[in-house]
Formats: sequence, structure tokens, C-alpha cells
Amino acid sequence: MHEQRDTRNTVLKITAVFFALLLVLSMILFATTLMDQQNGSSGQRVELATERTYNGEKYILKNNVETLLVLGLDTFDTEQLESFTNNQQADFLMLLVLDKTAGSCRAIHINRDSMADMNVLGVAGESVGIVHKQIALSHAYGKGGAQSCQNTANAVSALLGVRVDHYVSVTMDAVPVFNDLVGGVAVEVMDDFSAIDPTLVQGQTVTLTGEQALTYVRSRKGMEDPTNLRRMERQKQYLKALEQVARQKMQEDDGFLTNAVLKLSNYMVCDSGDQLENILSRFAENQPEILSIDGKSVAGEKHMEFYPYQESVDQVVIDCFYQKAE
Repeated sequence: MHEQRDTRNTVLKITAVFFALLLVLSMILFATTLMDQQNGSSGQRVELATERTYNGEKYILKNNVETLLVLGLDTFDTEQLESFTNNQQADFLMLLVLDKTAGSCRAIHINRDSMADMNVLGVAGESVGIVHKQIALSHAYGKGGAQSCQNTANAVSALLGVRVDHYVSVTMDAVPVFNDLVGGVAVEVMDDFSAIDPTLVQGQTVTLTGEQALTYVRSRKGMEDPTNLRRMERQKQYLKALEQVARQKMQEDDGFLTNAVLKLSNYMVCDSGDQLENILSRFAENQPEILSIDGKSVAGEKHMEFYPYQESVDQVVIDCFYQKAE
């Protein structure tokens, strides 16, 4: 019995390190016991073709793949929408693709400015219309919580043409909290932040603390390059550095995970927590390869718009969901 307990504790700690790569998910295996679960509607089921020809080669669909959509939520100017029921948008989107047979995982980093079709949800959660806007806004076209997360999952599913099995959302307010729990995260500042935070000097290595971390991964306005593509590069850089620091923190402090749970559980919404634990604990030792979708950023009438190249979408889908036919 004691041996089983030690084994489980080891799995949970390894899993927590894996989640650190995805911003603040180190507490997910415990979150269901600490927060009020919300049951969303069943996800949009997109059935991929069992066989595809791509670049002259034949591919077959993998039959043991599960997906998890990770959302980083942030507030926005309420004048952005003609109508809305909450003021949170999905500022960070990453689809985690788990290949159970191979025991591997990949992550698709989705540009929040990607133009996509999405449902506008009524008071009862029913669709009252469809709009074509930045995919980040799909979360705002619902009342919040599980309903809005599911609406975003459906939009991502339609954009990529793949199924989204599960979701977990974390508010961006949790970034400085988790950042400080690991003792700060050192990065070489990639951009000129002089108009926003003079303590972030381009080219210098700075250990981000508190709100600095949130500024670094969230800022666009006032930057020389205000596109989300550049911000995504900073997010990737921060995630990599955060993973390394969190790994070390877990090794040094046995109480780190418990403290993280208590500090961060109120920032999260997830579906099927028990299933997520079962899925992710099997892949906790694999650091996911992060894939991005190429496209074109243009200035829209009011906000930036990103148009994914279909060939890039196809390549990512092939890489994550298919294997070459023998």
C-alpha cells in the first residue's frame, strides 16, 4: 500500500512539471476536489477521414489520439463586441494532442487572432447566430465558465477540422501568481518595452516577477511589432523557461504542488477532471513539441486579423493525427 502511494505521488509530481509547460496547469490533477465543477455540453465531433493523400503520399488516421484545449483567458475592452455576456477572451490557445499508442504528445499553438466561424450563444446556451471573427472572441459569446470554454472548443474544432475532446481554462491573472510561486522566471527580453515597462530592457536577461511576467506574455499595444505572432514567440520563450524553473522547484520543495493547488485552483475551469488525470498522467514525462500554424496578419477595420494558410493547417493535422500508410 505504501509503495502504491509513493508511486502515485511520483506520477503526480511528474505530471505537475509537465503542466508547468502549459502556464499554470500544475494543479490540474487535484483541481476537481478543490473547485466547483461545471458540466459543459458535449463537444463538437469532427470526424477526420480515415485515409488521406498529402503531397503525393498516403496517410492513415491514428486510432488512439486524444486532445485537450488549453485556454489562457484575459479581459478585454467591452466595446469590441456588438453584444456579449462576459468580458473574457481566449488570449492564449494551445491544443494538446496525445498519441496514446506512441506515448507521445504535440501541442498546436493557435494564433488568437485567427479568423474563424463561431456561435453566438443565447441566455440558455443555444446558438442565436454565427459570426466570423478572431477566434479569441468565441469565449466572449457565451455566459462564461464551461459554456464559453465549450464554444471556443467548437470554434477550434471547426478551424482545424479536428475534434476537441477536453478543455481546461486558466485566467491570465494566474500568471504572476504562478510565476512568483516558482521564484521568478529569467528570460532575455526579446522586444522594446520602454513605452510599457522600462524595467524590461531589450537584450538584457531579466528575472520576471509578479506583474512583469504578465506584461511580458500579454503586451501588444505600444510595441514596435503589435502582432500576435510576435507575442506568441515571447509566450513560447516564457513557457520553456518556466518549465525549467518549475522542474527544479518540484525537486527542491515537496510542498510546492500543494501550495500551488491552494493558490491557483480558483483560476481554473475544466471538464472531465478524472479523465484528464488518467490521460495526462501517461504522458507526463514527455515534453510536447510545440507546432504553429503559418498565415498572414493584416490590420482589420478595428483589430488585427490572422488568416491561416490552409497548407499549414493541413501539415499540422497530418503531423498530429495521421501516420504514413505502410
